[in-house]
Amino acid sequence: MTTTDPGTWLPCSDRARERGDPLPGTAGRGDRWLLVELESAWGRHAFFDSALDSALGAAIVARAEAAGIRPLAIRRTRLRADERRAQSSWRWALVDARPGRASIRWGVADDPAELLSLPLVGSAGTPSDRPVFAVCTHARHDQCCAVRGRPVVEALARSHPEETWECSHLGGDRFAATMVLFPHGLLYGAVPAAEADGIVAAFAEDRIEPRYLRGRTSLSTVAQAAEAFARDASGDTRIDAYRVIAERPHPHGWTVELDHRGESVVVEVGERLSEPLLSTCAATLAHPVREFVPVAVH
Repeated sequence: MTTTDPGTWLPCSDRARERGDPLPGTAGRGDRWLLVELESAWGRHAFFDSALDSALGAAIVARAEAAGIRPLAIRRTRLRADERRAQSSWRWALVDARPGRASIRWGVADDPAELLSLPLVGSAGTPSDRPVFAVCTHARHDQCCAVRGRPVVEALARSHPEETWECSHLGGDRFAATMVLFPHGLLYGAVPAAEADGIVAAFAEDRIEPRYLRGRTSLSTVAQAAEAFARDASGDTRIDAYRVIAERPHPHGWTVELDHRGESVVVEVGERLSEPLLSTCAATLAHPVREFVPVAVH
């Protein structure tokens, strides 16, 4: 653990790019998601500090998390302040990001309190084939989310206005700009605005863009890393090219068995600790973080 030198301070995402922080295996878990449209300004926590009643927001979050669902606030970009204040209905979406079950179901609530009685088993709402591109612009959580996220969301909103949303924090401040593509839950990081359209174009062709992929949120971080290392070896960028069969820890790391076109691929995954770093812009104490390394792909 080390303290920072104020004379050399830089935003956390700038530091991450300088260091070349690895992306594979850094996506936070999210098998299923509840997206809730909150058009107002967001404080550090969108559900607790917005125009939504804080007690109601806390209840929505607690209910979703108790059901194993990850809540995420979304809003349209480019809305005027008066349009945000005039919100009178709350769109929501239930997303299943698990392999083989990827789906999005949309609905709308005339009163946000209705979300406390929303069935969370996947039967509510109208199924939709339209993907969702959610870009973190959560400035009150970390300045990098807005500084790097806003150019990305604006680029996507120009080319894909119906699919594109701003969203609350996705985790990994230093990896801004971060965005998640639903329904598959593909979490990307360090996305340049100039590359955003290419990433979603690949998604439309059922492919990933390996340069910026942090991982699939329905997988463990170890499995995310193993899949990335297997893709590096094979060059296969199809979204569902690999299926996790088994994940076994051992004293030196993990053995992850994947299915690839009916054949078994065994990936040996190791780990290391980085040099002490500041993982957020607000951090004042530097700590090492875990990073995954490829040991072997059989």
